[in-house]
Amino acid sequence: MKIIIPMAGRGTRLRPHTLTVPKPLIPVAGKPIIQRLVEDLANAYGKKIEEIAFIVGDFGPEVERELVQIAGTLGAKGKIYRQDKALGVGHAIHCAWESLNGPCMIAFADTLFKANFKFDTNEDGFIWVQKVKDPSSFGVVKLDEQGYISEFVEKPSTFVSDLAIVGIYYFREGAKLRAALHHIITNDIREKNEYQLTTALEILKNEGVRFRTGEVEEWLDCGNKEAILYSNERMLEFHRNNGLVSKNAVIENSVIVEPCFVGDNAVIRNSVVGPYVSVGHNSMVESTIITNSIIQNKSQIKNAVLDSSMVGNSSRYIGSRDELNLGDFSNFSKR
Repeated sequence: MKIIIPMAGRGTRLRPHTLTVPKPLIPVAGKPIIQRLVEDLANAYGKKIEEIAFIVGDFGPEVERELVQIAGTLGAKGKIYRQDKALGVGHAIHCAWESLNGPCMIAFADTLFKANFKFDTNEDGFIWVQKVKDPSSFGVVKLDEQGYISEFVEKPSTFVSDLAIVGIYYFREGAKLRAALHHIITNDIREKNEYQLTTALEILKNEGVRFRTGEVEEWLDCGNKEAILYSNERMLEFHRNNGLVSKNAVIENSVIVEPCFVGDNAVIRNSVVGPYVSVGHNSMVESTIITNSIIQNKSQIKNAVLDSSMVGNSSRYIGSRDELNLGDFSNFSKR
């Protein structure tokens, strides 16, 4: 099995944090979004993941090394492909054409899920969906009487289905998807000036490939600061019994209101932290009250009262009550 992750977007809605790292590497409940995603998919498959292919933009060698390391933690080979032009999801996936063979899963990198991803690998394919109130903003599917997908509809203006595609797919024969994507690109078949994955799925369906649906319980967007903080809250709830406070953390004269994540070698002194707070590795929180926030790695917070805040890596904040959105390598002191 191979897992293919398109992640070439710039994440502009999450700036300043995405000025230094791509959105899928922002930590949620102590782990990068993309690491949580591939771990969940690998656990669902239950067999060896041979390769994880990442389709990236111009993120630089350090980010690429980190992605390869994430693949390695699952015993998989990490492979990097680049999408140089923003020509749509279908084009992005086609950039990884060398990996599109045999059983494949494709997952978009800016969402997290609560779901049972178990599925029958003997089926031609699976597409995961969730019922939504307003289908007009999503690609949706219609089902036939046997429960197979009979139609794909992109952002319908009139109601045809409330089963929205969430961005996770399984293909028993990845080469068939590769051929369909190659067809739409070489024949310049675009929708809204982009090469769409749903166009390729429609081609496969017309060729006799049959897709079933899997349903997710909860679909967590990670597109902006508010969505990231909510995803952090939900993931802390999901994993609250999994030992989220590191045994290597130093906690002195402080209260941790669970659920919280506290990373390795973090120091918390004279503070109240939580609920729904993630404090990254090697960060320090002193004389501070924090709720519903993410503090990334190697940062320092002192003399503050923070709520609904994000602080990037290697940052320092000394101040008073605020709602904060502070990027990496920042230095702010409010006297």
